[in-house]
Amino acid sequence: MGGWAIAVHGGAGVDPNLPQERQEEAKKLLARCLDLGISALRSNLPAIDAVELVVRELETDPLFNSGRGSALTENGTVEMEASIMDGPKRRCGAVSGLTTVKNPISLARLVMEKSPHSYLAFSGAEEFARQQGVETVDNGYFITEENLGMLKLAKEANSILFDYRIPAVGLESCSVGPPDDNLLAMNGLPISLYAPETVGCVVVDSQGRCAAATSTGGLMNKMAGRIGDSPLIGAGTYACDLCGVSCTGEGEAIIRGTLARDVAAVMEYKGLSLQEAVDFVVNERLDEGRAGLIAVSRNGEVACRFNTNAMFRGFATEDGFTEVGIWD
Repeated sequence: MGGWAIAVHGGAGVDPNLPQERQEEAKKLLARCLDLGISALRSNLPAIDAVELVVRELETDPLFNSGRGSALTENGTVEMEASIMDGPKRRCGAVSGLTTVKNPISLARLVMEKSPHSYLAFSGAEEFARQQGVETVDNGYFITEENLGMLKLAKEANSILFDYRIPAVGLESCSVGPPDDNLLAMNGLPISLYAPETVGCVVVDSQGRCAAATSTGGLMNKMAGRIGDSPLIGAGTYACDLCGVSCTGEGEAIIRGTLARDVAAVMEYKGLSLQEAVDFVVNERLDEGRAGLIAVSRNGEVACRFNTNAMFRGFATEDGFTEVGIWD
């Protein structure tokens, strides 16, 4: 074992003209979350505690798309989803369609630890939250004026916006579609812009235990009831005795490629290193999709890969390596 390691992300795909102030805010939040995780690991908390702690912090801050500040559905409401996985025994918990739970990642953990199931959604998940006594708030708590404005723009454009904070200008420079078409197609339907801001954290502790957690509000102007990759074990989140992985990006492509599980699979079956595995799945398993991921191994390694123009990310290891970045 190579000691503890932690990685955190705030989404893959960034507006090339993102204001410097916004960039600095994102970096400060990522650094603060790294510090929380580092303190937890230095206190010998297990990896599963560390990932929950970090993602809770990300859900509480409205800067990224999870918890407070989540994207709005076509109905102007918030439907959040999250998942968490503990590597040693591959225990997992996931939730979708949450409208009142303040910290979805903590409810996902309760599903893992306090229910006979792995995944609860919508009214069932909300009822379970009440039974467990978790903190709930009115749906309006999650909604910001900025979100409402971007939903209005999305409806006027009759499209889904991946990043609801990016102004509806300069779309051509952000597009990853064909040269003659500034729209990204998801399952054959156009989407204006590719720049999601799902959050996630992966950790390996000093005992070599890996864990992963991912949380999101989904897509701006998404259909009510849409479920993305973030709560799907093996797609957006995966952890086992080899590694922990959290993904972000074009959810439907991540689901088709079972991206997070494939990292562990090629390490196990092909004998690839962590970085080799991460590179392989992003290069070979996304087809024409756009996404990124962070990962840690039981040996204390960290890795990241994305095929977008940028990814909000941060890393730290026990040997003193620390990095927070956005651009490629």
